[in-house]
Amino acid sequence: METYPMRSVPVFKPRIWGGQRIREAFGKDLPAGERIGESWEIADLPEGQSTIDNGAFCGQTLGSVIRQHGETITGVRNFAGPFPLLIKFLDAQQKLSVQVHPDAEACRRMGKGNLKTECWYIAHAEPGAVIYKGFKTPVTRERFAQAIREGTAAELLAEVPVSPGECHFIPAGVVHTLGAGLLVAEVQTPSDTTYRVFDWNRLDDSGRPRPLHVEEALESIHFDVTPDKLPVTTVGRLVDCEHFKVDKGHRVEGGQVLLSQGIMRTLIVLTGSGTILSKMAEPVDFTAGDCLVVPAAFEGAMCFDQDTEYLTVTI
Repeated sequence: METYPMRSVPVFKPRIWGGQRIREAFGKDLPAGERIGESWEIADLPEGQSTIDNGAFCGQTLGSVIRQHGETITGVRNFAGPFPLLIKFLDAQQKLSVQVHPDAEACRRMGKGNLKTECWYIAHAEPGAVIYKGFKTPVTRERFAQAIREGTAAELLAEVPVSPGECHFIPAGVVHTLGAGLLVAEVQTPSDTTYRVFDWNRLDDSGRPRPLHVEEALESIHFDVTPDKLPVTTVGRLVDCEHFKVDKGHRVEGGQVLLSQGIMRTLIVLTGSGTILSKMAEPVDFTAGDCLVVPAAFEGAMCFDQDTEYLTVTI
């Protein structure tokens, strides 16, 4: 088979808290006037499937290509899918709901759901923007349950100011949310299991509160996690966990980065542009906002025609 860096058509997800910043920042062709909160760039889930838009696999879903050529792409023998990552851009024009994603043990206890660990790379932040991650101080399950009933759950959360260029690791079990005025690149395990705890008492477009999942959330939250246990990184290896690794790269105009065989890479281009060249395949251009899957069997080089920042995700 031909191996080459695969680019895909994003799947746009309207959200009550979204907007149009993904179009403004990355030139994505968002539906006009819709509040788009999430752009699923690399996805292989029932809720969203990436479609390849370049090369020999153009028009096929990422899932179908993985099932046909799993080992060639991932470098993992007898790999059958799904694709081991979910890559998104998130546009938080308003606060997201306070939420948690379960770890494997919580999924086992409840008999449902899928583990979800993630990280947020802050691509843009309005002045004063914050995220919420963990608690100000450790709390008990009973104390947090009481705060939920009283509508004061947010008062127990740790509010953390953020700046562009920071990466925040959010392992499964950590209660969290994005504040308003943020554009982030999100790298996560392939799961959309989310349990809402609190939604700031707002109503959806039909005038109703959005559903909460209080019992599932209480079963999933790690009540002893505070921000000091969740490091913030800005350079080099941003995340190194059992599910994925994230590295930040920066190259000036005219620079190159070799892409050797043996490891699959998912590239998230944050700024700049360039071309991936190889003797194995046709050139593949990239620009800010592009996300590409580079198969393990591919060999070539990223050549930069502008000052460029990008993330490399490996498993």
